[in-house]
Amino acid sequence: MSTATLTRPAAYPDADGRTRLTDHLRHIGALTRRNVMRIKADPESMFDAVAMPIIFTLLFVYVFGGAVSGNPQAYKQYLIPGLLGGTGINLAMAVGTGLNSDLQTGVMDRFRSLPIGRASVLIGKMLAEAGRGLVSFTILILFSLLLGMHFPTGLPGVLGAVGLSLLFGMSLVWVSMLLGLVLKSAQSVQGVGMLVLMPLQFGSSIFAPTSTMPAWLRAFTEYNPLSNLADACRSLINGGPLTHSVGMVLGWSVLITAISAPLAVARFRKRV
Repeated sequence: MSTATLTRPAAYPDADGRTRLTDHLRHIGALTRRNVMRIKADPESMFDAVAMPIIFTLLFVYVFGGAVSGNPQAYKQYLIPGLLGGTGINLAMAVGTGLNSDLQTGVMDRFRSLPIGRASVLIGKMLAEAGRGLVSFTILILFSLLLGMHFPTGLPGVLGAVGLSLLFGMSLVWVSMLLGLVLKSAQSVQGVGMLVLMPLQFGSSIFAPTSTMPAWLRAFTEYNPLSNLADACRSLINGGPLTHSVGMVLGWSVLITAISAPLAVARFRKRV
């Protein structure tokens, strides 16, 4: 009786149970494409990325701009760089809700039966969200040009601000996905996300200078990563010192990712 030699498909893990790097990259590419195709099939899911920058800019510039600075034009130069960071965190928090819905509707059961790295599923979602973020940032910048905003540092400053906002936003995507994996329902993910989001956004320098805030709130804003991000984007776009604020944003991004990414991957492996 002859013995047939079985060959393992390239997509399957090695004998020690670990998926090869090339397979991981292929899985990430395929899953990212899947998430992008889902957005293409459901264009309404892009509504927040498209409309949020426009609504926030119009609302705060023309409703609060005169009260905050006395000059809507000057307030544009202050607000819009800060909104780059605020837009990124709003989009990031929506990822956890979608991931939780996928778990509840059984979409992830299909992934359980496939020989793919579990981290690839989460990374694919993060990369697709990065694409949504770039669309949102582009709309915000183009709309601000229509409103007459100036960019003194030119394209390099704009690209630096967008890159920094995207980096920090992707670190928060891991936090959002962790919430989506830990909490039991999409509604609870959305509720907890808002509890995290609101103090970070409005207890920061995104919408108003911190000089008029009480001492205890100013102390909070100094350590709030969104304040550091808003200040860094203003310096990149309008000109100004960069070392402290940029360094703080990079440090926060690395710290948040280093803590939340392993926890999210471990939780995902446990659930799927």
